[in-house]
Amino acid sequence: MARASVVLVTALRKTAARLTSTAPYAWGHHGQCNCGHLVQTLCNLPPARIHEIALEGDGDWEMLANAYCPSSGHAIDDLLSALVDAGLTTDDICHLERLDDPAVLAALPGGHRWLRRNVREDAVAYLEAWADLLERDLPAIAA
Repeated sequence: MARASVVLVTALRKTAARLTSTAPYAWGHHGQCNCGHLVQTLCNLPPARIHEIALEGDGDWEMLANAYCPSSGHAIDDLLSALVDAGLTTDDICHLERLDDPAVLAALPGGHRWLRRNVREDAVAYLEAWADLLERDLPAIAA
């Protein structure tokens, strides 16, 4: 599970808020999917640039995360490093893309339920539940 931090919780909430608005959302677009939106928040890059960088690698965000090498010098690994630096693991990136981390799903309002990729409301619910889950650990970190 991701390392709880104010930066990460804030980024998750900001990403959920953007998705709640009219921001373009498309699971098949590297810059407008679940991970792409979080990268937008953390890196302040437009979706088209994120998509362009991601296409230099092979596959979706899960495949990119599994091939992550922080010392490669590739732009995609710089984006992944921003996610890791914010507190995510490569497993978290894979789960975000699929909306399927068991701990996050258990933290959903009303309890565990399966979420669907490419459904904006499900992505928002996942991001908000994840932020709530991580936020619970913040007072313990500050102490």
